Amino acid sequence: MTVRILFLGTPEFAVPTLINLLEDKRFEVIGVVTQPDRPSGRGNKVQAPPTKVVAEKHGIKVFQPQSLSKAPEMVQELRDLQPDYTVMVAFGQILRKAMLDMPKKGVVNIHGSLLPKLRGAAPINWSIINGDHVAGVTTMFTEAGVDTGPMLLRAEVPVGADMNAEELAKELSVVGANLLIETLVQLEAGDLVPEPQNDQEASLAPMLSKEMGKIDWTLPGQMIHNLVRGLIPWPGTYTPFKEISLKIIRTHVSSEHRGDTLTPGAVSLAGDKLVVACGADGKDRIELLEVQPPGKGRMRARDWANGAHLQNGDVLGN
Repeated sequence: MTVRILFLGTPEFAVPTLINLLEDKRFEVIGVVTQPDRPSGRGNKVQAPPTKVVAEKHGIKVFQPQSLSKAPEMVQELRDLQPDYTVMVAFGQILRKAMLDMPKKGVVNIHGSLLPKLRGAAPINWSIINGDHVAGVTTMFTEAGVDTGPMLLRAEVPVGADMNAEELAKELSVVGANLLIETLVQLEAGDLVPEPQNDQEASLAPMLSKEMGKIDWTLPGQMIHNLVRGLIPWPGTYTPFKEISLKIIRTHVSSEHRGDTLTPGAVSLAGDKLVVACGADGKDRIELLEVQPPGKGRMRARDWANGAHLQNGDVLGN
């Protein structure tokens, strides 16, 4: 007898888990609940969530509520499917009691951090912003609190010095997908005992905002580098320069990490490198590798500097 799964998930991060469940004969995906189609990308064309695309290819019924808490008829329709488990991966809505109580055996969630660290909406981004060298995923039973439910299994992933949040999310999505299958198998076998979280060890990963993206060149170089990596792909980082807003896509903490005192934001051109002074004393250095000027595609920072006729001593952020 197969285990009946109601799947809740929306973005690309949730796709590997959904595919794993669809391909594993021990499980039957009886419905997929995702966010509504929304405008996205260039041209602002309406696009279906990635999980909807996968579900429809496999002939799975898709539900797209604006808010499950305000759609009691849909909740009843989902209840009538009689799921054994609800599996939730980056769904984008908080579940109320009716949904939490629905499955016979519980709601199992994949969270993008090593709980109880980084509870909240953006754990992968904050792991990079905080400069963590190790990240991971945790499977857990979902309860009424925000990421406070008992933990099931965890898996760690090393974070490279230049890895950005988009790259980390892609890796964690695959690790999490495999961990979810292992979690369900162990739960069905009765081999897994949920572990309560230690609230004293908890930290938060709140939602990101556009305001976070403006670079303050008085910050240390490593902090700026972590912010650039952590805010990819949204909201991204930028710096004013003359009359434009220049997006900073990729950076590297220069091996020449300390130098003479310069105005924070002052640029130095050397060979094919574009290096910026930063830190409160202007002695830190960070190399810009890739940028995006308004109305153009991404480009090598040094190529942009050439086209913009940048001079040594010009100051970003002014």
